[in-house]
Parts: sequence; C-alpha cells; structure tokens
Amino acid sequence: MRDHKLAGNPLLWFVAFLGVVILPWHVLEDGFSLARLVGIAAAKPDEASALAQAARFDRWWLWGPVIALALAFHAVFLTRSRATQGDALIVAGFAGLSLIGAQGWMIGARGWYYPLFEVVLGALPMGQYGIGIGGALAFLAFLLMLTNGLAARGAFGGDRFVASAVGVIAASILLFTIWPVATILGQAFQAPKGDTLAHALASRFMSARIWGIACLYSGAACGVAWNTLALATATATATTILGLCFALIVTRTSFPAKEWLRLLTVLPIITPPFVIGLGLILIFGRSGIINQAFSALFGVELGRWIYGFNGVWLAQVFSFTPTAFLVLIGIVQGISPSMEEAALTLHARPTRVFKAVTLPLMMPGLANAFLVVFVESLADFGNPIILGGSFGVLSTEIFFAVVGAQVDFGRAATLAFILLLFALAAFFIQRSVIGKRSYVSVTGKGDTGLQQGIPDWVRRLAYSIALPWALLTMTVYALALAGGFVKVWGRDWTPTFSHFGRAFAIDWGANGIVWAGGAWSSLFTTIKLAGIAAPLTAGIGLLAAWLLSRQRFAGRTALEFALMLSFCVPGTVIGVAYILTFNIPPVELTGTALILIICFVFRNMPVGVRSGMAAMSQLDKSLDEAAVTLRASTFRTLRVVVLPLLKPAIVTALVYSFVRAMTTVSAVIFLVSAQHEMATVFIINRVINGDYGLAIAYAAVLIVLMMAAVGLIQLAIGERRLGRRQDTAPGEVNRRSAGA
Repeated sequence: MRDHKLAGNPLLWFVAFLGVVILPWHVLEDGFSLARLVGIAAAKPDEASALAQAARFDRWWLWGPVIALALAFHAVFLTRSRATQGDALIVAGFAGLSLIGAQGWMIGARGWYYPLFEVVLGALPMGQYGIGIGGALAFLAFLLMLTNGLAARGAFGGDRFVASAVGVIAASILLFTIWPVATILGQAFQAPKGDTLAHALASRFMSARIWGIACLYSGAACGVAWNTLALATATATATTILGLCFALIVTRTSFPAKEWLRLLTVLPIITPPFVIGLGLILIFGRSGIINQAFSALFGVELGRWIYGFNGVWLAQVFSFTPTAFLVLIGIVQGISPSMEEAALTLHARPTRVFKAVTLPLMMPGLANAFLVVFVESLADFGNPIILGGSFGVLSTEIFFAVVGAQVDFGRAATLAFILLLFALAAFFIQRSVIGKRSYVSVTGKGDTGLQQGIPDWVRRLAYSIALPWALLTMTVYALALAGGFVKVWGRDWTPTFSHFGRAFAIDWGANGIVWAGGAWSSLFTTIKLAGIAAPLTAGIGLLAAWLLSRQRFAGRTALEFALMLSFCVPGTVIGVAYILTFNIPPVELTGTALILIICFVFRNMPVGVRSGMAAMSQLDKSLDEAAVTLRASTFRTLRVVVLPLLKPAIVTALVYSFVRAMTTVSAVIFLVSAQHEMATVFIINRVINGDYGLAIAYAAVLIVLMMAAVGLIQLAIGERRLGRRQDTAPGEVNRRSAGA
C-alpha cells in the first residue's frame, strides 16, 4: 500500500511532462501564439518540443530530458515508501538538471561550443537556440523534485516548502547573479594577445591609478579604490545618522507635519538620477545662487568646490538617506514600549533608557542601513559621473573602461573584483557588529505598553539635523524642477509649459486617443515593467529574509552574501555582464523585456532582504512555533503570522523596487532596445542632446507619478498593528516620566 505522506507531487511530474513533451523546448524567435505552443506537432525543429526534436529532427542530445522524465515518473508514481521515493526524486531531479544544463552549455547555434567534443563525438547536424518556455518549465519541475527529495530524506528539517524556497532562490541567484558576475570577472584573468597572464594580472591589480596614495604627501590624486572606500564610509555614516533622525521624529515626537516630512524624506529615492546633481550645481556651482550671493555681498569666489568629493558625497547623501530611513523606520516602530517602560519604572532617567535600551535595540537596523548604503555608494554611477570632475571612483572607471576609445573588459573586470572585495569586507564587519545577540522586541505576548518619546536633547538634536536638511532638499528640488517651466534655462526665463506639451501631448484621431507626445511610449513601457518587477522583487526578497533569519541549513551564509552580490556590482558592470552572458545560448534574453525585469529583480532585491532581516530580528521565534504547534503549515505560518508583522519591510521592499525600476540608468543603459525604451534612458538622451527643458519636465512627471505610487502602496499594505496603547503626544512621555 502506498504511503499517504510520500514526498512526490504528481503535479510536478505533469509540469515536467508539459515542458519536455508538449511545449517548444527552445525560445521562439518571433514570439509565440497559442498554436505555436504545441511543440510536439511543430513542423520546424526550433519550434518543437524536446521529445519531438529528439525523435524527429535528429537532435539526439535532447533524449537526456526525456530519460530524466521517465526517471521522475518512476519516482512519483511507482515508489512505495517515503525514503525510497526521496532517493528516487533526488536521482531524477539531479539527472534532469544536469542533462538540461549539459546540453545547453555544450551546444550552441553553430554546434559544439568546445572543439574537443567535436573531435570525440563528431560534428553535429545542426545547432540549437536558447532554452525557451518548455525548457524553463522542465528545469523548474526537476529542481523542485530534487528539493522535495532532499526534504524527504531529512534535509531542511523535512519541510518541503523550505526546501523548495531555498532551491528556487539559490538557483535564481546562480543563474542571474553569480553566472553573469563570474562571466565579467573572468575577463580579469585573461591576458591580452602577446602578454603573459602574470604580467597582465600584476599591471591590472597593482596599478597606481587604483591604489596610489600620492594625495597624502602631495597635491596629486589618490587611487580610485581609496576614493571609493572613503566616499562610501562617509556617505553611509551620514545617511544612517540622517535616516535615524528622521525616523525618530516621525515615530517618537509630536512634530506637527510628520506626513509631509515623511514624504519629503523619501522624495530623493523617486527622483531620476541627474535631478539632484543638477539642483546642486544650480545652488553651489560657479554660477549657482550661493556663489553669486557670496560674490555680490562679500566679494568672495567660492570656486568649483561642488565638483569632486564634496559634491559627490552631498549628492549621495541626498540620494541614499531615503534608503536608510526606510530600513530604520520599521525598526524604530517595532521596539517594544514595555521594555522602555520597565526601565523607567526602575527609575532610570530617559537619557539612560535611550542609551541602554532603545539604541541597542535599533542596532540591527543601524547596521543593515549602514551596509546597504555603503554598498549603494560603492556601486553608484550617476552622481560621480555628473559631479565627480577629476575625482575618480571605481564605478566611473569601470564605465570608461567599457565605453572608452579602447574597450578593456579586463580592466573593468579588475575594478569590479575590487568592488566585490570591499562589499564582502563590509558584509562580514556588519555580521560581527550584530553578532549573536538577541534583539527580539515583538513576541507572542500581549504588549499594551505606551509608545515612549525620546529625551529632550535627542529630540532637539534630531530636529537640528533633520529639519535643515529637509529645507535644503526642498530648495534643491525647487530649483532643479524650475527648469521644466522656462524656455531655456540660463538664457530665456519666459515661463512656459511647452516642454510638457512636447513630451506628453494627446491628440484625437479617427480611432480615438492618439498619444502624440514623444515620452508616452517609454513611460508606458517603464510603468509596465516596474509594475511587474516590484512585487516579484519584494516577494523573493522577503522570502529570502525569512529563510536567512528563521531557518538553519548548509550554505546559509554563502546564500546571504550571494543575495548581496548584484547589489554591490555597479550597474554598468551588471549591464555588460548580462549582455555577455545572455546574448548566446543556453539563455538568450538580450533585447527582450524579460532581461530588464530580471535585472530589476536581482539588482534591487537586497534592500528587501536587509530590511526584512532587520524587521525579522525583532520577532520572537515563539510566534512561528506557536502556529506550528497548532498544526499550521510552514507556508500558512509565514502568510498569516509573520507577514502581517513585516508590513514596514513590505512597504520598504515594494517602494524601493518600484521606484528603482522607474529611475535606474546605469544597469539598463546597455540592455534597452528600440521596442523597450526606459524613461530614464529617454531622459539621459535628451540631456545629452542639450534639451534640458523636456528632460526636467519628464522628470517632474515621474516624480509626481511615483509619489502617487508610494501612497497607493502604503494604502494597500496598511499599517502594522501591534496592539499598543497610543499617546497623542509621544514627545511628552519622557518628560512626565522624568518628573515622576
């Protein structure tokens, strides 16, 4: 009699059957229709299923997936015990993955990729294109068979959901992060023709342009590696402090304009990359307002100080403070008031409570915010390219190595490798700071504590730091966006809306509305792709955060770092890596919308991961255990218990992933096509052509659009309810407590 607790899911076999026998195995060059999806009956070999190609078109190497499908049939339907089925599923899943991978990586459009196989096995009658919908479904089904088999044999605590989640995320990271990054980094270990590998490596890695320290003893510039490290450290420190000040004001004070301050705080994250740099130039540049004022009033010329480290640092602090704020606000909200009330009950002064209780409980958020911003600064390209001047950093050096007069992928790969080393060092330092201490403040017990305020000196300090910065932010945006409402910035100040008309004109034709403006096509494409990518990014990121925070399995640390890998590589490097990797079989994605979505997902996912992990560190594991004790499945526990408590992290992940997909430039500038032009690429092209008015008008529309999107996301997700008493003036709590 068959065991009713067997691990094999018949649905997985039918999915594999669909991929191997029914659907087209390879990508369809001209798109697919419903009729073309029946690959078993296709007349052309490139439109046929794997079984049809192997049996009818002499592509014998595709018998591999068919054999794996037969092994899977035996595992799912013919085995009689859980242990035996687990072993059979492992064999079938591993065989399917290996055979699909082997035939894909060994055979391309012209036959064998490696001459050795042609010598040993002979020439092939024909080549093959990249894997399509059939191959992708079969790969996914065999992967889940493998993870189910491992769970049946006791891995991952015997939990099939956990095993499947780890398998899917690990495979995705391997395919869309590690493989492309390894492809581009491999260029660093290739010697130019006529040179030795040892000499090439030495000249690339030990260049004075990278590691020079002449700035310490002369007026010369330091190496770009030291510039990058100093800039990232300064930016991460400043943004973490600013983000904490804003989070404290919004959650722990009676400041009257909290919602406006919160909106202003996240404004830079929804801004196309050149707007902040342009605004800073208009204020602090040689012809800027500040310089002209100093010259007129005091006869002092401030010069070009905005170009270089100062300007890039200022622009990065503007750009990345929202990231730190979004990570920290959930942490500040999640601190249990009961802990602070207990300290006050024991007659601790508010200052001591803040230093000994509140601040230590914020440590996961502070460390994660610092790490995320540090890595973002390492990889930032837009701000250094606009304001860097002679101040070089690794990301701009990589760009010039790729698009310069002499394309040097080896140098670009070397610089990217150094960036990865810096990110890896930051990752391990962050882990050592957090350590193994507990930061739990949300448990399964009732918590009706009164939300505490902050000491007066902390409140005054937060106001003195955050409010002037908010005023400067409004000034930068007012000046930058004003360029969209004048004819020609700097020459003709006549007010006009003509730039908006050229970008977003609407006409009426015989068939109805005609989107006549030049920007409509790129705007619709950007919204569609960002709308698809954002929930995928947030879902995968938060699932990964839950796995890393709640589960223990082999390779967990390696997976955690791999999730950060694409985030710490400059966007230009990711773009080039995707072109080099996905322009040829086995995975051909170049020129499609799918490659843009994949780039968005795996480029932006780490913020959701770090935000989720920071929020998860506050949730007691007893919440999960209580649900499991009541016989809830792992998936139901995650959906019903954990996710409602992660609403701040969900908002962070959705907002960040959506607006980054809408505003990114460097990662997609090499990936867009005429059919799939992105809004930011359209804007950059207008800037290059000197059409600043239209570019700023488009940026203004994007900002308004994304502000509305952020509001809708917040409304849809809602607020996290922790069952705590509310106080109308939280800033007064500590003063009352101190008086007591």
